[in-house]
Amino acid sequence: MTQPFRSFVIFAEMRTGSNLLEATLNGVKRVTCFGEAFNPYMMGWPDKDALKGITMAERDADPHRLLAAIFDKPNHLPGFRYFHDHDPRVFDAIMEDRACAKIILTRNPVDSYVSTALARATNQWKLNETETPIPAAARFDGAEFRQVVGEIEEFQLKVMHRLQVTGQAGFWLGYEDLRDAEVMTGLLHWLGRTDLKRVEPASDQVPQNPRELAEKVENFDEMAAELARLDPFMLRRIPNFEPRKGPAVPSFLGAEAGKGLIFMPIKGGPTGPVGGWLRRMGEVAGDFNQNSLRQWKRQHVGHRSFTVLRHPLLRAWAAFDSLLRGKNAELRQLMRQIHRVALPPDQELAGLDQGRKAELFAAFLDFLRRNLNGQTTLPAYPGWASQSEVLAGFARFGAPDMLLRESELPRDLSWLAASAGIRAPADFPDPDPFPAFLNEQELRGAAKKAYLRDYVAFGFGGQP
Repeated sequence: MTQPFRSFVIFAEMRTGSNLLEATLNGVKRVTCFGEAFNPYMMGWPDKDALKGITMAERDADPHRLLAAIFDKPNHLPGFRYFHDHDPRVFDAIMEDRACAKIILTRNPVDSYVSTALARATNQWKLNETETPIPAAARFDGAEFRQVVGEIEEFQLKVMHRLQVTGQAGFWLGYEDLRDAEVMTGLLHWLGRTDLKRVEPASDQVPQNPRELAEKVENFDEMAAELARLDPFMLRRIPNFEPRKGPAVPSFLGAEAGKGLIFMPIKGGPTGPVGGWLRRMGEVAGDFNQNSLRQWKRQHVGHRSFTVLRHPLLRAWAAFDSLLRGKNAELRQLMRQIHRVALPPDQELAGLDQGRKAELFAAFLDFLRRNLNGQTTLPAYPGWASQSEVLAGFARFGAPDMLLRESELPRDLSWLAASAGIRAPADFPDPDPFPAFLNEQELRGAAKKAYLRDYVAFGFGGQP
């Protein structure tokens, strides 16, 4: 049984109508919205020095004290407005509190941006029916707009993801809903106030700029051209259905040479040769956990961390070669039966000629494309997962200082060693040769389809 809400938060942004929504809620008995309680620049509302008896300094020292004070209101429904740039220290507590109702208020981002620009130009942030709007026109700044919209979109996706993983539901509102009595009544009923027959929207605020955008923006044509360059429907977005990867800290290697080197290997890459290069220069530690790695880093001031990218086609070949040579007989059987990679019986694998290997590798690349797009029952194993996703997993602990490329290691490792204070680094061996048939156009094209994210992100060409 779902527990009743004891509090609420309004996730909103500037000029989305949150003031009007707050006024509507505050017009209902036993419901109180305490403004932008965690805005770094004010205490709930402008020109307020304290909220619930807590000063700004006290709030900044311990924001959870104010959060507890706001929510400590028996037989009452308290809440506040929270924007993407408000104190992040209370976000987790809000999201984990299932008794705190989440209201998500949105508005067309262009309207919000222009409205914000006009409010800043006129310093007129609210308007009632007795006041006269100050005439003004805003100038659209494309770079600023992209940055603002990107930050807000990232925050909204974060809120949505947290709601999903915690099994909660939010109440989504658009700017146009705020003057709809039926929607406001539905909101209060959802909050648990089913005793209310009808909730009228607040009437003490009126729209400030009910003009066409062409009248409100000085450089309207420039704005239209800039917006046309954007991709609001993400038509050019590369789909990503790979599950998130962890930081894989136990696989990291810490070399004592010089000021210290941390190698963050991407499975399926040249881990063996790079590890051997490190060991030829001295002691190497491994089997870290996150705590022991932090301690190692503290003890090695000036250390450098790095990883090595492998061309996606060669990475796919390494995964396929491991499939053929490894002890994973069950995985090979799955490939035959389910995943349309017609491997011969295990006893015949060693005798495959180059032509047959090329055919089977083409089928394996098609499997990789489907696997990385979430179209198979098998997980995206680390040995063939996209390097973009592996790096994103590293970043959940700490991103590497440098991304080196396998094809340039003899040159780049010398520079890396010098940056870590290693005066005479070991030589790096020449790489083992790969089959010549990997340069066939069909295989190069299939690899790009499977690893499009990596080709785009890291600028890989067709030739390995």
